[in-house]
Amino acid sequence: MIPKVFKEVIELGDGRTVSIETGKLAKQAHGSVVVQMGKAMLLCTVVSNYKQSDVDFLPLTVDYREKFAAAGKYPGGFFKREARPSDDEVLTMRLIDRVLRPLFPKDYHAETQVMIQLMSHDPEVMPDALAGLGASAAIQLSDIPFETPISEARVGRINGEFVINPTRAQLAESDLDMMIGASADSVMMVEGEMDEISEEEMADAIKFAHEAIKLQCAAQVRLAEAFGKKATREYDQAEENEELAAKINALTYDKCYAIAAKGTSKVERTDAFAIVKEEVKAAFTEEELAEYGDLVSKYFNKSQKEAVRELTLAEGLRLDGRKTTEIRPIWGEVDYLPSTHGSSIFTRGETQALATVTLGTSRDANIIDSPTNEGEERFYLHYNFPPFCTGEARPLRGTSRREVGHGNLAQRALKGMIPAECPYTVRVVSEVLESNGSSSMATVCAGTMALMDAGVQITKPVSGIAMGLISDGSRYAVLSDILGDEDHLGDMDFKVTGTADGITACQMDIKVKGLSYEILVNALKQAREGRLHILGKITEVIETPNADVKSHSPKMITRVIPNDYIGALIGPGGKNIQELQKVTGCTIVINEDPVTTEGIVEILGTGQEGIDKVLASIESMLFKPEVGKSYKVKVIKMLDFGAVVEYLDAPGNEVLLHVSELAWERTENVTDVVNMGDEFEVKYFGKDPKTRKEKVSRKALLEKPEGFKPRPPRENNDRGGRDNRGRDNRRDDRKPREEKKTE
Repeated sequence: MIPKVFKEVIELGDGRTVSIETGKLAKQAHGSVVVQMGKAMLLCTVVSNYKQSDVDFLPLTVDYREKFAAAGKYPGGFFKREARPSDDEVLTMRLIDRVLRPLFPKDYHAETQVMIQLMSHDPEVMPDALAGLGASAAIQLSDIPFETPISEARVGRINGEFVINPTRAQLAESDLDMMIGASADSVMMVEGEMDEISEEEMADAIKFAHEAIKLQCAAQVRLAEAFGKKATREYDQAEENEELAAKINALTYDKCYAIAAKGTSKVERTDAFAIVKEEVKAAFTEEELAEYGDLVSKYFNKSQKEAVRELTLAEGLRLDGRKTTEIRPIWGEVDYLPSTHGSSIFTRGETQALATVTLGTSRDANIIDSPTNEGEERFYLHYNFPPFCTGEARPLRGTSRREVGHGNLAQRALKGMIPAECPYTVRVVSEVLESNGSSSMATVCAGTMALMDAGVQITKPVSGIAMGLISDGSRYAVLSDILGDEDHLGDMDFKVTGTADGITACQMDIKVKGLSYEILVNALKQAREGRLHILGKITEVIETPNADVKSHSPKMITRVIPNDYIGALIGPGGKNIQELQKVTGCTIVINEDPVTTEGIVEILGTGQEGIDKVLASIESMLFKPEVGKSYKVKVIKMLDFGAVVEYLDAPGNEVLLHVSELAWERTENVTDVVNMGDEFEVKYFGKDPKTRKEKVSRKALLEKPEGFKPRPPRENNDRGGRDNRGRDNRRDDRKPREEKKTE
């Protein structure tokens, strides 16, 4: 018997709908829903242990997976099954986690797992925009403590009109691609890329998405009420001691305020705060510390945070002594690494990134093969965050989700500046060497300089800045170029990248409820001033891209050849192209244009001589002599009945010069007229209608001797007589084969 199904339908306003239903699948999960839009279906579940974990944070895992069967495809690899998540899946997990995590109670530490699986794919639907809705709806159906429903929506803009959850085809025409996460009351997360839009346009896009999210949050409430809203579970809440909190605040607040006001370095103030913390602990007996040790640390951190925030709100000063709009000292350098195709160092305060650029062919493109997306990236960026950059020693366990997310943000910031006509596949790698505040934005700046150093003709340089916001409801301060310490004590941290003409990418996490759009726009405008300041520092180091790639970098030449010639260039079993690569030292890649079916030949080489040889070989292959024109040739082979000659303008193209076309006079021996290596001109007559072979003539370019008489043409005899060589061609005079054998 099929159980009762509860369902809510959300109108998107353009005829499309999104439905959320529960009651049919995964009923042992603490909450489960199926989200459907078109043929796309996602199963979203949540489970949270009833026992608190022995940690001081929420062990939340968000897992998003796209099943290949959903699109009727097989996974790659030997085992033909889904393995580690793709970068796109990791990025979707991060988007959901960033919105969900702040809404769990601060003292809720039970292990919690949210799982979203794409079970059916629709090419017209981008499922990552539905995952946040499904995760929140599943939580609403559970008894897990959670503040309020949320949802996420993608917004694009086509011909000036905003679109909610556009298709991939629509997104290709859009000048922005933004994902917004919000509750009914507050925007909480923004991430996306844009084609140099203004701050006001960005705020309008956020408002538009928020209106759609409000409808999705209301649908979740209706679904939970129809299903039967469960009572929120009880859990072991964190112990509180107001008297202890007041005592620690009295002991530490003024000291922390004074340390924060000194404007010292990260190491100095860390040591100073540690001394204050030890002094606080010394005020308690060993028995008290054994009982209240965790609370002492908790209330000290709270007091420290309040002191630092008040310093900024009251005096406009920050931990390192800067004013709210002040940017840390910046220095940079290009061409630092002698063997890379491009390199740069960007240092801002205590944050440093070393970027490299590598140039390659289409064969080096990053291949994307997922259930929902196929293609390749000709520009991509990788970001590495080793433990030494923060003075730590910890195990390396592969690329972290954070590294994937930060690298993707920097890639989105820069990719719009790579011109479509760039012949190379371009890979940028950022190695973070020091970190104290937004290494991802340092990566954008270092990447810009490294690209220009490599000779990649980016259309405009891009800079990035990390911003913060502190607010107590009546006062607020926007902080430019935040420190690592300021990242977690503020009410909003956001990263904005762009050119002098507009924003190219952003990432925001908003912790304060009901942030006004006026404050948001003001913060974005302050970010623009900071971006332009940093951009000026970048262009002081390198103003425009180098005119050409470095001498040791590969040069890329592209040639288009007719489809019929692709096989000839490759040769049987790849023989021709392999030999050409071996002789010239170049890398040759041939692709077929999907529209015209022409061959696109990419020639990559460090030496111009090798590139020229490849080009000459291609030109030779494509050479087609014109009827009636004369061409210079060279004798490369002698035969009894003529000479094989090669066109000097197209080495490798050979044609037979028949003995009868050497000279007007009768030629008994070919060597009487020409010899090996001789160079002369011939006239091209096209294909001989009798022999169906190409015909060239030397004598046609020579003056006819005076009194020359051509030989009389051969007589055309009928089949019944004797031919012109005296042979009898009458078949009925021949003896039968059998008689021949008996004779």
